[in-house]
Amino acid sequence: MSGYEVNATGASAAAAAASLPGFGASEPVHLIADGVLARMRLLQPEFTEALQRVAGQVLADPASAARATIVELAERSGTSPATVTRFCRALGFEGYSDLRISIAGETGRAARAAGWTVDIGREIERDDPLERVLQQIMAADTRAMGETAAVVDLTAVAAAADAIALARRVDIYGAGGSALVGSELHVCLHRIGVSTWAWPDVHNGLASAALLRPGDVALGISHSGQTRETIEMVAEASSHGATAIAITSLPGSTLAELSDILLLTAAQATTFRPDALSARHPQLVVLDLLYIAVAQRLHDRVHAAFQATARAVDAHRMDADRMPVGRAGEDSSR
Repeated sequence: MSGYEVNATGASAAAAAASLPGFGASEPVHLIADGVLARMRLLQPEFTEALQRVAGQVLADPASAARATIVELAERSGTSPATVTRFCRALGFEGYSDLRISIAGETGRAARAAGWTVDIGREIERDDPLERVLQQIMAADTRAMGETAAVVDLTAVAAAADAIALARRVDIYGAGGSALVGSELHVCLHRIGVSTWAWPDVHNGLASAALLRPGDVALGISHSGQTRETIEMVAEASSHGATAIAITSLPGSTLAELSDILLLTAAQATTFRPDALSARHPQLVVLDLLYIAVAQRLHDRVHAAFQATARAVDAHRMDADRMPVGRAGEDSSR
């Protein structure tokens, strides 16, 4: 896998983290330059059990963690100060004070920027009014998209856009909700003249993947990065030389490790709305960014394609004076 997802946190920090207990020397280390809480969520599945407990405690109440001493955080997470120190170093910080400052700054910025009166960390309760539910969803999605903006590697997006713009053909793979997200990208790319296919069915997807060659692109979408069907299709395409692009929320997942270019997203789950569903909007943000980057590279061709496709469908856009009775303000007894 390429190093596109490793940002400016620094090689020294990555090397230090790789040598820690909880990160085997042979295990990949993924560090993100901005957004310590988003970085924490991304790395949490790769941590040892003890480091996961520290991450869980911080993520449950970041503001409280920013005020706590290292001893207090260790006690709350059921670990030791030495474990908290290892946790800090795993995130690229020299010590606990640096982590506290970073968390405090991030939570303060988020509170000022969002302006929500609702507690983002609060779960949706069974009897909550819809107004409260709407606030919770909006708050969760706002934070998830903000964290996605913090963790997505723009160098990787540019590399993915280059590959798609030059590709003979692009295959998009996903299952379930990820297939729906992939179909949106398929429509967008197809409309600007990129030869694109979306394959939600694994049998058809594998057959198409077997025909890809070097210079083609295989793009897999999976929040968990562990969806078997998506992994199989991307692996098949990659084995024939296609450039593999992964869009996932988990940098240590199988799909991420299989990819040549990794595009990370964030998610904010709420009650009745698990991670896989809450990941949809952040995925669409990244795909929209990728689509626009491709369109920029194909600017002249895109302009001509838009004109041609607009003319083709124009006859199917109904004007007010051609609308059926009762749809344009006319009186109707039906």
